[in-house]
Amino acid sequence: MNLPEGMTARLAADHPYPRAFLTVSGAHLYGFPSKDSDIDLRGVHVLPLEEIVGLDTGDETITLMWDHDGVEADAVTHDLAKFCALLLRRNGYVLEQVMSPLVVATSEVHAELKALVPGLVTSNHAHHYLGFARSQWQLFERSRELKPLLYTFRVLLTGIHLMRTGEVEADLTHLTGPSYMPDLIEAKRAAEHGALPEDAPGTSRLHDDVAALTTRLEDERGRSDLPEFPANRRALHDLVVRTRLR
Repeated sequence: MNLPEGMTARLAADHPYPRAFLTVSGAHLYGFPSKDSDIDLRGVHVLPLEEIVGLDTGDETITLMWDHDGVEADAVTHDLAKFCALLLRRNGYVLEQVMSPLVVATSEVHAELKALVPGLVTSNHAHHYLGFARSQWQLFERSRELKPLLYTFRVLLTGIHLMRTGEVEADLTHLTGPSYMPDLIEAKRAAEHGALPEDAPGTSRLHDDVAALTTRLEDERGRSDLPEFPANRRALHDLVVRTRLR
């Protein structure tokens, strides 16, 4: 994905370390960016060896935020070892970041990480998506904004797809949800923090559909062929060591 030239230059100037990859996350990845959506960049940086083995260690996480011609952007990168540790947990965010098709910068390390992802997906990743869906539905109930409602559906459908196939698919437009989903997506694209449209389904139906998808995700977790623990832990360790010593 091509970023505005000034934004790319700002990132290169402000970030202190080489980056193994940088991808776009957030609403752009999820298939429902609005005209005023922030640009969320996520990725991995590589600390130099002297900032790992010495007394003065480097930053495991770098966060940058800026405004570019009225577009707000933020970039968060983790050092390779920290990112790999997150990959070994039931963390769906990092799976989505490394597999995002919206690639700003890549490398051989990124390619190796992507190749290892199928052996890192577990049935326990369902807990991540179930927990996030609960928090987003509660936010929707308080705010009545469309954004947390779409996030609720997105994470449930992504989790169901992951349990069934082992594949990471974060784009809601590529997943099969309730029949009214395309209309909600179009409404979200018009305004980042817009309210639920007047012609949207009522709260009762939305609640029932979310409850049904939650049950389906729990059922898919129960019968999934995915392992309980990641299989590629040693390969991930070896990648970190090779990259450190390279």
